[in-house]
Amino acid sequence: MYQQTVSIRDLPADRRHPEVDGLEHFLGLEQMALRTRSKLRARDLIVQKYGGSSVADAAAIKRVARRIAETREAGHPLVVVVSAMGDTTDELLDLAVSLSPSPPASELDALLTTGERISVTLLAIALSDLGVPSRTFSGKKAGLITDGIHGKAHIVNVDPHHIRACLKREEVAIVAGFQGKGLKKKEVTTLGRGGSDITAVALAAALGAGMCEIYTDVDGVYTADPRVVPRARKIDVISNEEMLELAASGSKVVHARCLEYARRFGVPIHVRSSFNRVMGTLILPSQDQEAVWDHKPVWERAPAVEQPVVSAVLCDRSVAKLKVIGVADGVGKSAEIFGLLADARAQVDMVVQNSSAARAGGSDISLAIPSRDGFRVREALSAAQGAIGFIDLQYDGQIGRLSLIGVGLRTDAQVFSRLFKALSDAGAEIELISASDMRIDVVVRAAALEDAQRSVRFAFGLDHAGKDPAGQDPAGQEQAGQDQSGEEASKAP
Repeated sequence: MYQQTVSIRDLPADRRHPEVDGLEHFLGLEQMALRTRSKLRARDLIVQKYGGSSVADAAAIKRVARRIAETREAGHPLVVVVSAMGDTTDELLDLAVSLSPSPPASELDALLTTGERISVTLLAIALSDLGVPSRTFSGKKAGLITDGIHGKAHIVNVDPHHIRACLKREEVAIVAGFQGKGLKKKEVTTLGRGGSDITAVALAAALGAGMCEIYTDVDGVYTADPRVVPRARKIDVISNEEMLELAASGSKVVHARCLEYARRFGVPIHVRSSFNRVMGTLILPSQDQEAVWDHKPVWERAPAVEQPVVSAVLCDRSVAKLKVIGVADGVGKSAEIFGLLADARAQVDMVVQNSSAARAGGSDISLAIPSRDGFRVREALSAAQGAIGFIDLQYDGQIGRLSLIGVGLRTDAQVFSRLFKALSDAGAEIELISASDMRIDVVVRAAALEDAQRSVRFAFGLDHAGKDPAGQDPAGQEQAGQDQSGEEASKAP
């Protein structure tokens, strides 16, 4: 069912997507990264997703309609996935909770999906005013089949035959995001956080689209949150695997479930702003998946391909450290602890076990968990203290996690050397650490987290203007041009 390419009409090769190959016409640029890296053809199907901020009011919807019209005029068959306007979903949820503290899950899903239905209808009206034929689809009619779990459903099948018929009529298919139809009961279900992104990627995979464009209120993916770190740089191209690590470390630009779906089916994603024509961030499939897609993305490797590449440094303050002290020696004690954590539905990010000073022959187990799970986990472990046989339980909510994201991080000792030196320079003492080829996590005191991030970013050259943590140029000279670019970065949403 997947990878069935939709070919609507055989257009001349010079008919190009104005957002991809024709941007030099609009912006006076000679070369654009997306054209050279993705080779998107004029006839390729594009799936576009517009978030709530992109369709927040009538003016925004008109702007989206004009962009859709331009894309269609360039010859691309087009499927558009739309979220609810602005904060509509949250407002509907608050209204439901004001009526009942625990509304029925099926009725709540039916209520929340009305926001997207409003958006698709308004967008169809705007497109009609521009003379663009379109047809609207609910998630059910679009062929999105889920496991039927209300509030956090997962897609189990996609049957977009209604959308294919729409595309053959040369109409724009407008799909309500965030929703699908349960497999057994056939009831409407919602996909949870990032549901509209998942809808777009699922349809792109099922239809063999040349690109899935996710439009939002930011210009792309940055090396850090530009609202917190003004000198953060936008990442032009990143692998899906690296982006998954970013999402797991707290980046909210694209949801991890969406990225996992894209990785599984090799869907290329372009994250960009709906408010300007600036190139965004390309999230490309793995190189072993290139053959699946006709446009075959071109990877620009560094000359030394085994050299580590550091893409971003992220911070997460929503973590806590739990230390189980003096666990009695014996087979299965750790299994009992983690069994309780599983029953409490707690997510364990990092684990360190070492010999205990409180009990001879015993051990201490330190865990990093989301702070939202703290009370539930402490309650479960405290109740089982006698049965498990540990001496004490310590909880520390005044910590933060710093994550270094990249490729080949464990293969080069210089990465660890520079990381530890940067943390030392910032006065940040490491309490927990874990590492993989694509991610290194360290837990430090929350008070030192901001200085630690600044120092690590400087150590790996991720600041836009290349200044040190104190704000001084490494060479001791003022760089007017760099200051200007840093000022521009600070204006990024």
